[in-house]
Amino acid sequence: MNWKLTLPCSRAEAEAMHEDDEWLEQFENLPTLVADELEAFNDVKWSIQAYFNVMPSQHDTILLESRLGAKAIVEKLPDEDWLTLSQTSIDPVHAGRFYVHTSTNKGSIPAGAKSFLIEAGQAFGTGGHETTSGCLAMLDRLHRSGKRYHHIADIGTGTGLLAFAALHLWPRAMVTASDIDPVSIDVTRENASVNGVSLGRRSGQVALYVATGTDHPGIAARAPYDLLIANILAGPLVELAPSFASVIAEGGTLILAGLLDTQADKVASAYRRNGFLLVDRQDNGDWPCLRLVKRRHYGYRRPIHASGRTSQPPGDFGTW
Repeated sequence: MNWKLTLPCSRAEAEAMHEDDEWLEQFENLPTLVADELEAFNDVKWSIQAYFNVMPSQHDTILLESRLGAKAIVEKLPDEDWLTLSQTSIDPVHAGRFYVHTSTNKGSIPAGAKSFLIEAGQAFGTGGHETTSGCLAMLDRLHRSGKRYHHIADIGTGTGLLAFAALHLWPRAMVTASDIDPVSIDVTRENASVNGVSLGRRSGQVALYVATGTDHPGIAARAPYDLLIANILAGPLVELAPSFASVIAEGGTLILAGLLDTQADKVASAYRRNGFLLVDRQDNGDWPCLRLVKRRHYGYRRPIHASGRTSQPPGDFGTW
């Protein structure tokens, strides 16, 4: 039989547990720890599930309870492969022409769909959240309307999915994918291999960078971009408005997601002040996807001074 201990915690506590190797070594039977966000964008409403292959000892139970200052709920579970079951419970996503699945939920790929295998894991952006599926649908709509892009950036790429989708739609483009977290870039590299996506600096390839926002010489050197995708959080999106304006070509397209519908006006206003016009909005439940175009200017224009950076800490992602 398998056993599960569930304890309430904050996001910071959950992340610290996974990073504390010395603390983990104190377990008599090392559990598999799974962190769960109970409320979107609420950093104090999280929980930890600790899975044991044997009945947890009193020592291991007390170790967890002392760490989080909470009483554990103990459950005896049927003898199942819980990792496989958890992935099977994730539905595949069909957004636009794209079909995104894990190795355990592939099902039947719809006729004419482009499929991507993206496992649920350490990086965000598997397609299951409305923010990611909304971006996929928006990209597909742009292609169907006849739009053509040659220099594309996916800032906050997570699993690499949106960069891969953009390259599929515009296979001759130079695509740049970056993330603040090195783990995401490692995951993106693995996903590229699994899905047959070519990595590199040339046309038809995806170039990978670990970067805070656009703050990387490689990202700057490949600018200006005629399409930039950013599926992160509302706060960093507002902070990055001047930076995005500095790397997007006039007339270029910007796709923004990761924000709640209550945050859309604030985000759009920040980009309007930096020379963008909101031309389309696609709502997916509480999660809108915004499409903006950078206005063309004639005559003198005041230069944009932007650091390219955001205060978003590593590991703080907007795509789930």
